[in-house]
Amino acid sequence: MATAARCFRLLPSLLYRSPFAVTRGLPQAPARCPALLPGRCRQCVHQMLLTRQFATKKAKGKGQSQARVNISAALVEDIINLEETSEDMQAVVEALKEEFSRHLSVRTSPGALDHIIVMTKDGKFPLNQLGQISQKSPQLIIVNMTNFPESTAAATKAIRESGMNLNPEADGTIIRVPIPKVTREHRESLAKLAKQSTNKSKEALRKVRSKSVNQVKKFKSKVSEDTIWLLEKQIQQMADSAAAEMDKLLAAKTKELLG
Repeated sequence: MATAARCFRLLPSLLYRSPFAVTRGLPQAPARCPALLPGRCRQCVHQMLLTRQFATKKAKGKGQSQARVNISAALVEDIINLEETSEDMQAVVEALKEEFSRHLSVRTSPGALDHIIVMTKDGKFPLNQLGQISQKSPQLIIVNMTNFPESTAAATKAIRESGMNLNPEADGTIIRVPIPKVTREHRESLAKLAKQSTNKSKEALRKVRSKSVNQVKKFKSKVSEDTIWLLEKQIQQMADSAAAEMDKLLAAKTKELLG
């Protein structure tokens, strides 16, 4: 038993003398790591790297292109805040959802006009801050600009150029917005706009990913190659997941628009 115990205690040092450990260069524990025993964090990361190596080989054997990695945020908090990166990516997805909900619908409601941006001499303002929006009938929306009559022309222009296929008419301080019939051409136009919005969101997502990867690369001289590789892999997987969610949103919206 005593001999077995001594061998077990020597195991971590033997692992780190292995060709894999010497070749790959294992990362050191972060400054505030809660694991205070010598080599504890190195053992954790070593196990992660072994898992990555075996998983990659297994994936290749099955014809899969990628192996999933999942890094503890606490281990790399001095390099990058992965939770913040995830939140930034999710914010892009939520903005796309909002765009689909407010501006890409086959039926126009008063709420769809709320956030149309109006350019005035005093700056940019949402339409609902300048006028009172109400639906007079299923075919007509009224925008009352009595409180800001000087912005009536600008509001009319903003509604016309909103991309919602609306043709408003101003009568004094009252803007009448007829609701167009839902034609096949209009549905196809909205579906095209949905695709364009998704592409713009994916571009914004790529910018978040690039910013995060660049942040990680700043630590190339301070941490191991494997730590950098794993972080870049994790960030890419987060971006891929967000992009996949966008594709699902687009597919659902396209089906809704085209019927």
